[in-house]
Amino acid sequence: MQWNELLASGQILKIAGMLAAAACLICGAAHPVQAAELKKKMLVVYFSMPETDDPRGMTRDEANSVVVVDGKVLGNTQYVAQLIQERTGADIFRILPQNPYPTAHDALVGQAKEEQRQKARPAISGAVAGMAQYDVVFLGYPNWWADMPMIVYTFLESYDLSGKTVIPFCTHGGSGFSRTIQTIAAKQPGANVMQDGYALSRSRMEEAPAGVTEWLEELGFKK
Repeated sequence: MQWNELLASGQILKIAGMLAAAACLICGAAHPVQAAELKKKMLVVYFSMPETDDPRGMTRDEANSVVVVDGKVLGNTQYVAQLIQERTGADIFRILPQNPYPTAHDALVGQAKEEQRQKARPAISGAVAGMAQYDVVFLGYPNWWADMPMIVYTFLESYDLSGKTVIPFCTHGGSGFSRTIQTIAAKQPGANVMQDGYALSRSRMEEAPAGVTEWLEELGFKK
C-alpha cells in the first residue's frame, strides 16, 4: 500500500470515528426525550358503595361491603383503588352520584336493581379534569348481579377514551368480572381495554395489598 493510500485510509478512519462519536452524543441527548415519551400519565377512576362508615357493630351486609384500615371504613372497591393509586402514583377520581345512594342494605339493593332494570344512567357529581392528558385509566367497580353499576355506564358514556389503555378492576361476591370487560370494550371501541384486569372477592380482601402489587408488577405499571 502506498503512503498516500495509508494517509487517505487514516483520514477515513478519523472521520468515521468522529461520526461515531457524534452519533453517540445524539443518542445520549435523545434518551431523556424518549423516556419522557414513554412515561405514562395514569388515572384511577372508581365507584364504591360502602354501606356504613362506622366500624362498630356492623351487620353482616355492612361488613361484606367494607374494609376497615386503621379504624377508617373504606368500601371494598375504594380500598383497591387506593392501593393502585399508592403503588402507581396515578391521579384518582371517585364516581359519586348527584343523588346519594341509601346505605341501608335493602333500600340500596332495591334502588340498584331498579336502575339496572330500567337501564338508568344516574347523574355523576363532578367531572374528571383534563381527561385528554391521561394515557392509562384504571376503572374500578363492584360487580352487581353480573354487571357494572349503572352509574359506571354513565361514566363510560360521558368520556371518549379512544387511544387510551383502560384497565378494569372489580370487587365481587363470587362472580369475578362476569362479562363487564367485554361491555367496557363495547362502550369504548377506540380504547385498548385490557383483558387481564384485577378481580377480588369480598371474602378475600386481606389479599388485596399483595395481590394488587403483584398484578401491577406483571403489567409493568408499579412505580
